[in-house]
Amino acid sequence: MYDIMSPHAADFIDDGEILATLKYSEEHKTDKELIDQILKKAAEYKGLSHREALVLLDCELPEENQKILNLAKEIKQKIYGNRIVMFAPLYLSNYCINGCTYCPYHAKNKHIPRKKLTQEEIKAEVIALQDMGHKRLALETGEHPTMNPLEYVLESIKTIYSIKHKNGAIRRVNVNIAATTVENYRKLKEAGIGTYILFQETYNKKLYEELHPTGPKSDYAWHTEAMDRAMDGGIDDVGCGVLYGLGTYRYDFVGQLMHAEHLEAAKGVGPHTISVPRIRPADDIDASEFSNAISDDIFEKLVAVLRISVPYTGIIISTRESRKARERVLAVGVSQISGGSRTSVGGYTTEERHDETAQFDVSDTRTLDEIINWLLTLGYIPSFCTACYREGRTGDRFMSLAKTGQIANCCQPNALMTLKEYMEDYASADTKAKGEKVILEEVEQIPNETARKVAKERLEKIGNGERDFRF
Repeated sequence: MYDIMSPHAADFIDDGEILATLKYSEEHKTDKELIDQILKKAAEYKGLSHREALVLLDCELPEENQKILNLAKEIKQKIYGNRIVMFAPLYLSNYCINGCTYCPYHAKNKHIPRKKLTQEEIKAEVIALQDMGHKRLALETGEHPTMNPLEYVLESIKTIYSIKHKNGAIRRVNVNIAATTVENYRKLKEAGIGTYILFQETYNKKLYEELHPTGPKSDYAWHTEAMDRAMDGGIDDVGCGVLYGLGTYRYDFVGQLMHAEHLEAAKGVGPHTISVPRIRPADDIDASEFSNAISDDIFEKLVAVLRISVPYTGIIISTRESRKARERVLAVGVSQISGGSRTSVGGYTTEERHDETAQFDVSDTRTLDEIINWLLTLGYIPSFCTACYREGRTGDRFMSLAKTGQIANCCQPNALMTLKEYMEDYASADTKAKGEKVILEEVEQIPNETARKVAKERLEKIGNGERDFRF
């Protein structure tokens, strides 16, 4: 029997338990009575075990599959409403000593230009992002002890937070860097990061070691246990993810949920976010060589079952995905998306949409304003809010609000405030017209009369030029 509380990756991501789960699900994927029981449990908004979740993912009954999609939409609406949180990645450096076979930053790639931003270049990138309207960034960098030491990341965070350009400011910096020590995680916490993000890539240990033949990342246990160390270092919010297409999606789906179960059992808090990237072409990488790539239909269902299984967790999708694919998964579970993204080092201060330093090709190449306009047209509220981070609603405090659905009382008004800021400072005329209409409609839907009155007062102040950096 696997040990969910154990701090060792081999215990809480147990291969035997995953294989037994795959077998169990295969045997029950047409068991209507069991599937209905699982859906009845899921309708309580308290989540599912990894075995129950895989039965839903594998379900082959059309009528039940429609119930799964409908329940995912219902749960998302209950907890997140129609809010979609916006962010952008910022690539600091592509120097890397790892040998990851699916990433163009791998050490043996000798023809990719290597680049590392200076603090002045970071300032220029941040101003460009602020001028789009972004308030939340995800820092990305390759793993290199001398070119990208932790001190460089800490200095970069300080630089980013210091920049105030016109009405722009980055209010939350999430960090996606290599697994490190508890001491270093404490330093990141002290620097004021939001979420620490680290993708597992694949939970299949044998495959993981084949895909990571060299470099520090080749140590499966060190990498997989990073979230435990991050939380031991005081970081409240962590973000997990796998790169779908590397391994078989069923195995990695189960591993991802087992990781979430472990964190909640051992640390009292599950992952703040789960990311669902799929393998994409990039320099020196041919995505067609990865035979486990998943279709849009499977992808949609996978996101829906994730939403049902971990209802409290934000689900993130990036510009790796096309407009069409993003629209499908927004409806069934995704709550955070990137917009106007560049995946190259220094990409926001160049005219080119892509250059040779990019980590992967972007499918959704629309500007941030075009994406905001699209979301408004679809009936969503684009949100730039970072208030939970600033008000201390992180870790178990955030989770208690999310699990009860009470987070909407905080998020809905704040989403409208930050959307109003975007409308006033950055939106095109058409986007502003759509946004103003949505804000007027949504503010009237705030159920508490006092909160509704306060929201209207704040919206009026924003329209008169005031900015409130608590959001």
